[in-house]
Amino acid sequence: MDMTLPSSAGDPIETVAVLDEPNRRHLYDHVAASRESVSRDDAAAALGISRELAAFHLDRLVEAGLLDTEYRRRSGRTGPGAGRPAKFYRRSDRELSLSLPPRHYDVVADLMATALDRLDGPRADVVRSVAHQRGIEDGLEARRRAGTRAGRRRLREALLGTLSQAGYAPEVATSDGAVLLGNCPFHALATAHRELTCGMNLAWAEGVSEALADSGLTPKLDFKPGYCCVVFQPSPGQQARRGRGKE
Repeated sequence: MDMTLPSSAGDPIETVAVLDEPNRRHLYDHVAASRESVSRDDAAAALGISRELAAFHLDRLVEAGLLDTEYRRRSGRTGPGAGRPAKFYRRSDRELSLSLPPRHYDVVADLMATALDRLDGPRADVVRSVAHQRGIEDGLEARRRAGTRAGRRRLREALLGTLSQAGYAPEVATSDGAVLLGNCPFHALATAHRELTCGMNLAWAEGVSEALADSGLTPKLDFKPGYCCVVFQPSPGQQARRGRGKE
């Protein structure tokens, strides 16, 4: 049976300082980027360091509340002879914000979203319109950086770069080339105000996609556990070409 251990949560400044050590920062990035929990052995191999050193830094990240742990057997077997459970690490759900002097923009965002939810009329349309325009602006800037003669591959790279900079942690699916978003930058807000926040996410993504129209990817709402509500799907023509390429 899996067992999840609670993480400690300290002062934000102390927590950020934990990541100042290079190996520790690389280990955190490696575990955070993984869709599956990571063992000590796998983490050590990924960074080319000893298992003991990896374990030391991983446990330090757990103490800081940046990683969570679970114990399970690699084989999935249970009972006598199955062996001892191994320790695995995964990114903590804890959100960390640091500003000096203290600022609480999350509180303001929640208040504004609550007010919009309570207002009558097409207020949400205004939010989506503004988000769409911002997406167009961000997409045009990405197109400018890609160059005036950029082809589909470069435009797709520009799209992935824009999504990364915005904090969405894009992942390209090997099966069909769709781009899934491994992180929602507005996760807490989306939990309390899902319709408003997901509508804003989609409108922004549509604006970016319009500005990078030749990337061959179109954003759609697709709710998947552990992912943002938006996914970029390849156009039908792109999917057909991928299919022929596998034949």
